Amino acid sequence: MNKIKITYRATTRLRMSIGVNGDLNISAPRGTSRDVIRAFIDKNSEWIAQAGEKAERRRACRDDFFSRLPLSTATEAREAARRMNELIKPLVRKYAAEMGVSPKVIRYRATRSRLGSCRKSTGEITFSVYLLLLPDWIVEHVVVHELAHLIEPNHGPGFYRVMDRHFPRWREAREATRKILTDSANN
Repeated sequence: MNKIKITYRATTRLRMSIGVNGDLNISAPRGTSRDVIRAFIDKNSEWIAQAGEKAERRRACRDDFFSRLPLSTATEAREAARRMNELIKPLVRKYAAEMGVSPKVIRYRATRSRLGSCRKSTGEITFSVYLLLLPDWIVEHVVVHELAHLIEPNHGPGFYRVMDRHFPRWREAREATRKILTDSANN
């Protein structure tokens, strides 16, 4: 565990979680004393240790996954962009026509936190070059997901209706992606 971060909220009970960076996050009702929080941490020390180990394993798996795509030189970055164009552009063309949308700009970045993002207001879609490490059907899911945001900007019921219509396997793809990113040492 790295740090303990305490946030006081309008809540009725203490909660804890382990952050992506390994910090212990405590959410406490306003006015809770440090002694009560300390006792809560002590009482849950076994859970904290196990959750910290699990988070560290997940982090190591993600690091292993992302390290599989060499991007440290300009030549490697250009090669990744070329491969992305070959992979993404035909999918965008196909599904944009099918969905009746028209993205204005397609970008590729080495983002680890998101495999794709969309700005509906500008029509800009960004895809992570790390999609090159995923199976084609999961890449297809990410493309449809981002294009769907040109129709429905948030993840409400309308968005999922669009996904159901254009990529019915989206739930399976989302779960497979999570598994790959948290269990990449076994892939």
